[in-house]
Amino acid sequence: MSVLVDEDTRVVVQGITGGEGRFHAEQMLEYGTNIVAGAVPGKGGQEVAGVPVYDTVAGAASEESANAAVVFVPPALSADALFEALDAPLELVVAITEGIPTQDMSRVYRRLGETDTHLIGPNCPGIITPGEAKLGILPGNIFSAGSVGLISRSGTLTYQVVDSLTDRGLGQSTAIGIGGDPIIGTDFIDALAFFENDPDTDAIVMCGEIGGEDEEEAAAYIDDDVDTPVVGFIAGRTAPPGKRMGHAGAIVSSSGTGTAQSKIDALEAAGVPVGDTPEEVIDNVEELL
Repeated sequence: MSVLVDEDTRVVVQGITGGEGRFHAEQMLEYGTNIVAGAVPGKGGQEVAGVPVYDTVAGAASEESANAAVVFVPPALSADALFEALDAPLELVVAITEGIPTQDMSRVYRRLGETDTHLIGPNCPGIITPGEAKLGILPGNIFSAGSVGLISRSGTLTYQVVDSLTDRGLGQSTAIGIGGDPIIGTDFIDALAFFENDPDTDAIVMCGEIGGEDEEEAAAYIDDDVDTPVVGFIAGRTAPPGKRMGHAGAIVSSSGTGTAQSKIDALEAAGVPVGDTPEEVIDNVEELL
């Protein structure tokens, strides 16, 4: 079992003729992802790495039965690409692009609410079900199949935690990088619900960071609705108030909301052990399994 993607997911890569799109499409193909089409306006009829390119996502979905998309489109054009994917329609869209204007994402988010599509990102590494499919830029070689689900706002932290899990013999069911922007499609609560409903996920690792209140809201959801054991980690404990740290959403307000400590306190109150280091996170997972 897996969450959102598996070996049967049929993927269209938006922006496949660009440098980033081409490179990562080849990496995804090498991993075994079932990429059936690319979509780039005006480039229909071409091929990239043996993959047919269509002018539109709708055309790719119709001709190749695609049900998911990965977006490698520059920030200024990403909103249009996302609207196109939502209108196709597709079951899943993964937006890798960093730097999409918040105003653009607010429009996309409103449209998303009118569809049944799941959006991951933007500004995220993507999603992977080890041994079956990866959609995005995740380094597939560090993942292994297993029963630990992972949700993270940080790509780098995802890799660090997964590498440690794999080293300890703890494989992953699916890993979801939800992204670090202020407006994202799939949040912690959405991802927790996916894993809670997956019978083959025995534990969940949730990696958060400073900024916003998503982790506090997730803690309340875990307390009320999640029976699967959850382990936490919060990055940014030493970040000064009012200063953005890396991600656009990783900023602590001067009022003190969104601090690492407030998130840790909320998670621990919900019965979620929070590791001080990634290695402690793995220790906590081992204790629960």
